[in-house]
Amino acid sequence: MSAEQVSSLCEQLVKAVTVIMDPASTQRYRLEALKFCEEFKEKCPICVPCGLKLAEKTQTAIVRHFGLQILEHVVKYRWNNMPRLEKVYLKNNVMGLISSGTQSILEEESHIKDVLSRIVVEMIKREWPQHWPDMLKELDTLSKQGETQTELVMFILLRLAEDVVTFQTLPTQRRRDIQQTLTQNMEKIFSFLLTTLQQNVNKYRRMVGAPQEQEALTTPQKTDLAQQPKAQANCRVGIAALNTLAGYIDWVALSHITADNCKLLEMLCLLLNEPELQIGAAECLLIAVSRKGKLEDRKPLMVLFGDVAMHYILSAAQTADGEGLVEKHYVFLKRLCQVLCALGSQLCALLGSDSEVETPANFGKYLDSFLAFTTHPSQFLRSSTQITWGALFRHEVLSRDPLLLAMIPKYLRASMTNLVKVGFPSKTDSPSCEYSRFDFDSDEDFNAFFNSFRAQQGEVMRMACRLDSRTGFQMAGEWLKYQLTAPVDTGPMNSKTGEGLCSIFSPSFVQWDAMTFFSESVISQMFRTLDKDEIPVNDGIDLLQLVLNFETKDPLILSCVLTNVSALFPFVTYRPEYLPQVLSKLFASVTFEVVEESKAPRTRAVKNVRRHACSSIIKMCRDYPQLVLPNFEMLYNHVKQLLSNELLLTQMEKCALMEALVLISNQFKDYERQKAFLEELMAPVAGLWLSAEMQRVLSDPEAFISFVGADNKIADPIMEDPSGLNRSRISFCVYTILGVVKRARWPAAMEEAKAGGFLVGYLPSGSPIYRNPCTEQVLKLFDNLLALIRTHNNLYMPEMVAKLGETFAKALDMLEVEKNAILGLPQPLLELYDSPVYKTVLERMQGFFCTLYDNCFHILGNAGPSMQQDFYTVEGLASQLISSAFINLNNIPDYRLRPMLRVFVKPMVLSCPPEYYETLVCPMLGPLFTYLHMRLSQKWEVINQRSILCEDDAADDNPESQEMLEEQLVRLLTREVMDLITVCCVAKRGAEHNSSVAVDGDDDEAMATDVTPPASAELTELGKCLMKQEDVCTALMITAYASLSWKDTLSCQRTTTQLCWPLLKQVLPGNLLPDAVSWFFTSVLKGLQIHGQHDGCMAALVHLAFQIYEALRPRYAELKVVMEQIPDIQRDSLEQFDSKLLNPTLQKVADKRRKDHFKRLITGCIGKPLGEQFRKEVHIRNLPSLFKKVKPSLETDVLETNEDGEDLTVLFEP
Repeated sequence: MSAEQVSSLCEQLVKAVTVIMDPASTQRYRLEALKFCEEFKEKCPICVPCGLKLAEKTQTAIVRHFGLQILEHVVKYRWNNMPRLEKVYLKNNVMGLISSGTQSILEEESHIKDVLSRIVVEMIKREWPQHWPDMLKELDTLSKQGETQTELVMFILLRLAEDVVTFQTLPTQRRRDIQQTLTQNMEKIFSFLLTTLQQNVNKYRRMVGAPQEQEALTTPQKTDLAQQPKAQANCRVGIAALNTLAGYIDWVALSHITADNCKLLEMLCLLLNEPELQIGAAECLLIAVSRKGKLEDRKPLMVLFGDVAMHYILSAAQTADGEGLVEKHYVFLKRLCQVLCALGSQLCALLGSDSEVETPANFGKYLDSFLAFTTHPSQFLRSSTQITWGALFRHEVLSRDPLLLAMIPKYLRASMTNLVKVGFPSKTDSPSCEYSRFDFDSDEDFNAFFNSFRAQQGEVMRMACRLDSRTGFQMAGEWLKYQLTAPVDTGPMNSKTGEGLCSIFSPSFVQWDAMTFFSESVISQMFRTLDKDEIPVNDGIDLLQLVLNFETKDPLILSCVLTNVSALFPFVTYRPEYLPQVLSKLFASVTFEVVEESKAPRTRAVKNVRRHACSSIIKMCRDYPQLVLPNFEMLYNHVKQLLSNELLLTQMEKCALMEALVLISNQFKDYERQKAFLEELMAPVAGLWLSAEMQRVLSDPEAFISFVGADNKIADPIMEDPSGLNRSRISFCVYTILGVVKRARWPAAMEEAKAGGFLVGYLPSGSPIYRNPCTEQVLKLFDNLLALIRTHNNLYMPEMVAKLGETFAKALDMLEVEKNAILGLPQPLLELYDSPVYKTVLERMQGFFCTLYDNCFHILGNAGPSMQQDFYTVEGLASQLISSAFINLNNIPDYRLRPMLRVFVKPMVLSCPPEYYETLVCPMLGPLFTYLHMRLSQKWEVINQRSILCEDDAADDNPESQEMLEEQLVRLLTREVMDLITVCCVAKRGAEHNSSVAVDGDDDEAMATDVTPPASAELTELGKCLMKQEDVCTALMITAYASLSWKDTLSCQRTTTQLCWPLLKQVLPGNLLPDAVSWFFTSVLKGLQIHGQHDGCMAALVHLAFQIYEALRPRYAELKVVMEQIPDIQRDSLEQFDSKLLNPTLQKVADKRRKDHFKRLITGCIGKPLGEQFRKEVHIRNLPSLFKKVKPSLETDVLETNEDGEDLTVLFEP
């Protein structure tokens, strides 16, 4: 290798790098240059001299960076094959670059510093401590040369800690060697970091003048101009030292942090008042105060409650806040707020444990400063304090502390302000807006944040009121009285519907809204906390009267008034004579209109008020039925009067009122009386539903389309809707049947049920059998309901869809709202409440079909729990359901199939008594599961084909979003199906199934990584019954195992942990075909290939594969054949695993070691994230062990011996 060779190669490389970085280069030219550089790095034998030449100070920064990148590449990928002398040569030159090969600290580019420190760390990871024992000494010597070198040493130490401890990017043994050596030297490292920090801060402060002398500095001091760069350099090193400390404080022994009377913490507190260093100091302080660990070791952290520390923390906060809104100061304030929160958590952990910690003397001072953050204009800072307030109010010792109790009124006062929804980033109507512009990208973002912040405040307020209910109630009362008398201020953006009405942003409404939330939280907690005789009944009734007498024509305010009526309603239990007044208020609101007799559609706000009044009546009848019972006649007459005018209420409102009546009728506790009442209540429905015309319409799809008006072509799609009344009559019948089935029940107490005539006998097990008073009425209407479901399913047949009129071609499509929910798009924050809901007739038709479909299945889902044996013994029920609910499934879209499974099949199966499994459930579920498996397999095949082909297919107006929607729907349907199978087959553990699939788009669900399923996952009786039938058993097994390779991580993880093993375990005793066993095992490995990149899935699938292999390998040699096909499998290791597994005389190795060995065997088929799939592998060799050798086990891989064969005890001599 000659110097000329190096020079000419370097010239070419410089040209190539210039071409790559020049924006004017053509793409072809740039690619060629890139290829040349990459090939040079991979193949050239003289990389080291070229890299060093390019890294010289005389080159431009871009070229130097490339030169250093070459050296980094050499260390990462060629180190293992380099001769010893070349390694020493490279290491000495790199240390030389740090010593004298860089520009000064203020001039050098940060990317050069970064790559230089990376090279050193890569060498440390390969050689320290065994072959480079003096590394720390060398770094120490370098740091004595000056600020430039010290900063680089800081970068090296930080990067080392990150790679070894934080990211753990190296093999286990090397990691252990380095971490243990770091730990042994930690005292030296820490004192080095602290000394560096202290010396540089002192020099810096001397040069710029310490804060005390700051006043004198307001006029520029000429003498200091020469000193400025020097001061800047010291400041830079100070910042680097703080950043490096932050990388260590997180994991070193707490004793280092609290050593020397907590000198480190004291320094950090001092630095909080140093503008250039305060953010770094706050960061370190935060990490230190957030440390977990033994309580005993954490005790010294309480020094931060001392006078000195408190003084520095508070004065820093005041100064930063006094400067107005500057981003840097605001970030610092956020950090300080986190420090105070973490301090509070430490105090809660230490106080009241056995660590003899007393309440600090400065606790009051701490609370005051914490309150200052809770009252800061920034909504983000306010919300940051809530969790800590909650912890303080809950704490067994602190919650009795007079200082904290005195804080409660102040906290509640602050909450009154904080509950007011202001601070939208697009507005300027509050000081919070300015801060929100830093924290939130859009009003929607802020809105989502504020809603969760408000819910959190509600929790904390309730905790505060548990300690002091009276104060909260008093404040709520005052605020309520104030709002009732305050004039309405609609603000500049008043409502579009009528002059003088509020919008959701109006000052009056946001105040009403906040006050309502406050009083609701406080009053509900008071009733839970105080004894009966302590409740301030008179005050409560006075407030209730004020609210009942308050009249408003503003729908948004009226909605708040109704919530206040509900919140104060428990007082009526003490004074029942007020009940009629409450009912009158609610009934008046049920028919609320802004403009009487107006023909325009109602606004969203008006609809909400009416719906709100209906649900308040239902809630009252549900929670206080005994109280309402004496007024039943009055209630019934009210409702009859409203129902007599067909157009006065919507169908939903009518049914809500009927539901309220049914709830009260449950209190008759007399079967005959209640049955007679229900018959009377449902007479109009029965008359309509059983009429000859309705019977014709419900059982013939074509007549149905015509009756609801879906075959028309309409000229004015907004105002004209000739068949609206027909649709509303069908809706009314279905809503009513649903309401009655859902609400009518027998008494909960067995004695009362017996006395009232509800008990009809006992099961062999001794459980009572009840009858429901609504059964006769509902079963009378049942045939037509099934006819409607059959007709509705048949509407999706292509020949029926063709019969829809022009206006209604898309009548059976999804609603936009549903689409947005599935795609996870936020609903716009607009003045939703203001504009009249002018729905086109198409939207009304879509809504009608969607609601009708859902409600019919809700009735079927509720029928089992409601009518029990009377429903399950309906003659030929299974065949009736199969010929109605399950007809024409091929044409039914995914978005209709999902609710059917969730609201009908699942509840019906779960509530069905075991004696009907054979006659009802199995005949229904068998064909359904077989069909669902076929359907999902086809759907996933299409999706997989699509991702392979990725064709440009621009047939639709917006095919990408359409495809996304379809794919997401298939995912959600898959989850629904797998959830249904799991619920049917596997014994329930806890309540995880109820909520599991209810949410759309819950992809971000946290994946548990510890997923060894409990051994108790057994099959249910129903599961065993289903598995007895061969075709059903096959469908279940194939669906469960095939779903592991469908691209839905959530479904894969649930199925793996809950379903696969219990199903397989059930069929193990039988004779499985070898092909089937191989297929199950291969399916799990395929799942690993697709989902292996997700830790949660990977752990679950590896566990399942291990279970299958251990259980079945002794009987089926075919499994070994499957294993041998895994890419890169080590045959000898597999033989070793097998021989242990098949030799029962050998002592069993621990479960975890067997599983780890198995995981190493199948590594070749575990999928990697895209970012890692094409990454070049870095191999770091293990060095001779630092610690006492344990007898090697058979499993450990043979240590790689050094290639040069020489004993490299010391490679790098200083």
